[in-house]
Amino acid sequence: MAENQKKAGLAAMSGPLKGIKILDLSWILSGPFATMVLADLGAEVIKVERPGWGDLARGNGPFIDGESSYFLSINRGKKSLTLDLQKDEGKKIFLELVKKADVVVENFSAGTLARLGLGYEAISKVNPGIILASISGFGQDGPYKSKPALDVIVQAMGGIMSITGEPGRPPIRPGVSYGDIAAGLYCSVAVVAAVYERAKSGRGQAIDISMLDCQVAVLENAFARYFATGEVPAPLGTRHPVFTPFQAFETKDGYIVVAIVGGTKNQWPLFCVTLGLIDLIDDQRFRDGWSRTTHYAELEPILTSTMRSKTSREWLEELSEVGIACGPVNNIAQAAADPQVIYRDMIIQVPHPRLGEVKTVNTPIRMSATPARVEKAAPDLGQDTRDVLKEWLGLDDKEIDRLAEAEII
Repeated sequence: MAENQKKAGLAAMSGPLKGIKILDLSWILSGPFATMVLADLGAEVIKVERPGWGDLARGNGPFIDGESSYFLSINRGKKSLTLDLQKDEGKKIFLELVKKADVVVENFSAGTLARLGLGYEAISKVNPGIILASISGFGQDGPYKSKPALDVIVQAMGGIMSITGEPGRPPIRPGVSYGDIAAGLYCSVAVVAAVYERAKSGRGQAIDISMLDCQVAVLENAFARYFATGEVPAPLGTRHPVFTPFQAFETKDGYIVVAIVGGTKNQWPLFCVTLGLIDLIDDQRFRDGWSRTTHYAELEPILTSTMRSKTSREWLEELSEVGIACGPVNNIAQAAADPQVIYRDMIIQVPHPRLGEVKTVNTPIRMSATPARVEKAAPDLGQDTRDVLKEWLGLDDKEIDRLAEAEII
C-alpha cells in the first residue's frame, strides 16, 4: 500500500523537461529513440510527419490490429502533426512553429535539411535560441558524410561486430540496434546539455551526432586494450577480456551467468567451495582474475563440466547464498515476467487512441522529485495536427481546413 501511494505521488509531479517544446523530424529509430527519451522526461514532442505517409516505421511489422509494434515501441508520449516540408507553405508553417520551439531533432542524411532551406542557419534566424540536433550515419562533415548508413553498417565499421560472437566464428551483429540506440541516447544527453547551457547564455546551437562516432565511443576498453598492447581484440563469446570466470555456463537444464571481478574479497575461494573444486583455490595458475584468464584453456573444461551437473535453479541458489554475482540467461518472455522487472514497473499498459490499452516497456529513469514517466502510446498519423496548429500558431478551423484541402497538412 505504501509503495502504491508513493508511486501515485510521483505520478502527480511534472517531468524535469516540462515546458520544453520539441519539433521531431526524425524517422525509423535513432532520432525517434532520442525524442522518446525526451518525451519520457516531460518534453512536449511534436512528431512532424509527411501527410499520407508518415514515419516509414509505421509500415514495420509485426502489427497489432494494423498498428506497427515497431513504431509503437519508440514513439510513445508524442504528438503527430502532418506537414509537407517540400512545399513552400509547409516550410513557412514549419518556421512559424520553430519560433515557438526549443529544439528541432532530425536524422536525415547530412545536408538534407539545409537543402530544404530549413538548416540551422535558416531556423536560427527566426529563433536565435533554437537547438538543432542532427543524427546521421557519419556526421555533418568528413569523407563519409554523404554515404548512406543504417545500423548494421556502423556496427560493422565501428568494430563491435568484430568482437561479438564466438572465437573462430563469423562476425555477429548484436541482437539490438546499438548503432541507432547509442546515437539516440547520446543525442538526448546532448539536447539536455544544450538546453541547460542556453538557460545560462541564451544561445542556441547545432548538435552533430554521428552514429559511427557513437559506436567508437561505446566500445569501452576495446580500443584502450588495443592502444595499450597492440593486439587486436577478438570475439570471446560471453567471456570478459580481463576477468575469469565472467561468462555464461551451461547447466543441466539451461544457462546461467557468473561474474567474479578483481578485488572482490574471497569470491574465488567461495566459488570453488560451492562447486566442490577446493583444489583450485591454491592453484597458482588461478590465483587471480588475470591469471585465470591467462590459463583459461586449462580452467574452462573443469568449470563447464562441473556446472552441467546441477540445474540452473540449484546453482543460482547456492551461488547467491555465498554472495557470488550470478543470474539466469532469460529469454524475452522470461525477462518480461521477472519479479524485479515487474516490481520496478518496467512493463506497463498505456492508452492508445484506437487500440485501447497497449503493453510497452517503461522508461528506466527514476527521479525522486521530477520523475520521468510514460503517459500515452504512440500517436496515430496526424492525430494532433489540428490541436497543435491552434495551440502553437493560433490558426482557426477555416484556415486549417484550407491547409488540409491544399495537402499542406
